[in-house]
This record gives sequence, C-alpha cells and structure tokens, in this order.
Amino acid sequence: MEESPVRPRSLTREAAALRAGVPALAVHVDRLCARIEQVDPLIHAFVPEPGRADRLHAEARALAARHPDPAQAPPLYGVAVGVKDIVHVDGLPTHAGSALPPGVLAGPQAALVDRLRAAGALVAGKTVTAEFAGGAPGPTRNPHHPGHTPGGSSSGSAAAVAAGLVPLAVGTQTVGSVVRPAAYCGVVGFRPTHGRIPVAGVIPNAPSLDTPGVFTADLAGVALAAPLLCDGWEAGPRRTGDDDVPVLGVPVGPYLERASPEALQAFRRQLELLSVRGLTVRHLDLLSDFDELERQLQTINRFETAASHAEWFDRFGALYRPQTVAGIRQGRAVAPAAYRAALQAREDFRARLAGQRRRAGVDVLLAPSATGPAPSGLSSTGNPVMSLPWSFAGLPALSLPAGVTEQGLPLGLQLVGEAGADERLLARAAVLERVLDAA
Repeated sequence: MEESPVRPRSLTREAAALRAGVPALAVHVDRLCARIEQVDPLIHAFVPEPGRADRLHAEARALAARHPDPAQAPPLYGVAVGVKDIVHVDGLPTHAGSALPPGVLAGPQAALVDRLRAAGALVAGKTVTAEFAGGAPGPTRNPHHPGHTPGGSSSGSAAAVAAGLVPLAVGTQTVGSVVRPAAYCGVVGFRPTHGRIPVAGVIPNAPSLDTPGVFTADLAGVALAAPLLCDGWEAGPRRTGDDDVPVLGVPVGPYLERASPEALQAFRRQLELLSVRGLTVRHLDLLSDFDELERQLQTINRFETAASHAEWFDRFGALYRPQTVAGIRQGRAVAPAAYRAALQAREDFRARLAGQRRRAGVDVLLAPSATGPAPSGLSSTGNPVMSLPWSFAGLPALSLPAGVTEQGLPLGLQLVGEAGADERLLARAAVLERVLDAA
C-alpha cells in the first residue's frame, strides 16, 4: 500500500526551529524542494516552476545575509509559503489558472506578499487555482483521496498544507474558496473580515467580496500568520480561559438544510460534544430568506466578475474556459440597477444579522464548513453554499478539522465571528479546538 501524502507541518514549530538555526537555511531549502519533487507529482498543488531550487537557494542566501543571527530574525524567517496563482509575486509569472498570456496578467507584487517577505518568508511557489478563482478547476487532487477534489478555488494552497509541502499557504475567498478546501483537505482555513488583508496585487474576481486568507495545519499557525497580514491587528495574549468561553449559535432552517445528511449527522455530534463540555449552544432562526440572499450574492458576484474581466474578455475571450465564460456573460446581463439593489440588500442583511446575534447573546456562529466531504472526481470544486451568507456579509470565518468519514475524508466545523473581531474569533476558536482535539 502506498504511503499517504498527508503530512501537515506545524507552522509555529517550524518557524521556531528556523529562528533557532536548526536546520540551516540551505538544508531547509533542500528538504523543501525534495518534498515538493517527491509528492507534488501525485497531487499537483504547485504550478510547475523550472529552476525552483536555484531560485529558493538564492533567496535563502540573501535572507541569511540580511539576518546573520536567526534568533534576531523576523517571525517567519525561512518559512516556506505557497501563494495562490492569482496573487502577484516578483520573479514568478501569474497564470491565474488560465490560458491567457502571463504578460497580460502581470502586475506589481501583492501587498500581502510584501508583508510575508518582510516577515522573513520564502515563497516556495505559486499554488494552483481554479481559473481566475472561479469554478473551472485546476489539476490539483485531494491528498487524502486523490480521486476527490481538494475544493477550490484555492485548491493548491489547501492541498499543499495538507501534504506538508509548506506549513503556510495563501488563498482567497469570494464565496467559499478558503473555508471549503480547508475542510475537504483536513486543515485550518481562515478568511478574515473583508478588507483586513489588502488585495492590492491580487487579480480580482468580485472586489466587494474577495478576501485573502490563509491555510495552516492548526489554529496556532493562523494565530502566528494573521497578525502579520491583517491591518490593525490588536496585539496581546489570546484569552482562552473560563471568562472567554463563547456562547455558540446555530442558524437553523433552510441554510442548514443545504448540508448533506452525512454532514448534518457529524455536525450534530460536534454540537453534542461541545454541549457536554459545558459550552452553551443556542439555535437561532437567522436565515429564513436564504434563497434571496443567495440570489443577491450571485448578482453582485457575476456583475463584478464581468466588470473585472471586461478588457481581457473582449481581447481573449476564446481562451477562457466554459464555466468562466458563462459567469462573465451572466454578469454582463445584470442591470446596474439590480446590482445596486443587491448591494443595498447586503447592507440590510449585515445590519439585521448583527442585531439578531446581539439580541441572542451569541459570540460565534457554528455550521458545517461544507455541504459534506470532498466529492469524488475533479470536474467540480464542490458547493460553496455553507460559506455564502458569511461571505455575503463580509464576516470572518474559520474552518477547523472536525473528524473524518468512514471513507477517510475530512470534515470541517465552520466558526463565524463578528465583523472586525477577527482576534476574538481566533481566541474563541481555541476553546473549540481543544474540545475537538480531545474527543
């Protein structure tokens, strides 16, 4: 029986080891490249890059010259990071999972990559994305079961972390493209409040929804990476004592009914476990108009995608894949008045949801991260609907690994915080992670 490629690596442990000088950067790069060469032909998480090892060794030598004492180096010194291939990185072409000429898509390095490199990270390479972060999948396979999708559109980033190619990877989420692949691949995925990580240098899908996020093996990794990437992060200890045990809310009704029986059964077990461990769980009627919310989000998404691709599509429309073509044409058919009405509906929903949560005294909303485990086949990245209302409202969301099915496919538990309260979401998530890990 072949050895499983699933081998996630702790970001915090790896960062600490590199800052202690063990291993030396040159040895670290050799191991990194060997792991990618061994495993990536099986899962196709990275965009192929001739000369990857030479580039990384050169960047590692330059990094070591800037920081001769690793103990005094920045927090991600030498850490290898995968970057979704809609995010510009100096020295690497951007393909965005498409057949368009890379020169057409070129642009200045993304602000978030500036922050990662300033923190000492080495960009291991570009990770595979669905075409333009939409619905046309790339070649990436799920490390747990290669015949199943890893999710998308941040397919390569989630798979790279699950397979231990890198301990940290960057993705983006417009609807469900961080939370869902994190769940499918059995890793932690964090999508912060919309706007907290700058999108400068990221090819847009739908700008008023697009949000960069990260994948790590565990919550501690997110807690290390998020302050380095997010604007205005409040430094301080993560309060996880008895005085910060969160009140949990479950949005019952048509939204939750979108999940499969298998996902709902696992979700109920998770709720029972949390209740037994002393956490308060309240069932709330929050999303009775879910079908309308879905329609309004799609209006915004399609309209903005069409606008983002207006020039490229007119010039290179024949090079786009059918799924992307269909979305752009749908967006071009959306009337500006309908788009403006959808934007107003979103503002109304945000205010209504915030009020409902406040009146119910709920700190964190809980839901399945996806409608079920990763579907078989690679023709689809799966259904993003479990992330839809939270992405529509721009709220921070997190997927924690939450067991596996009888077939060994991972499941995820989704935690949703309040707008701008990303720090509190991570602190409260630590309480739930301890309970789930102890089960």
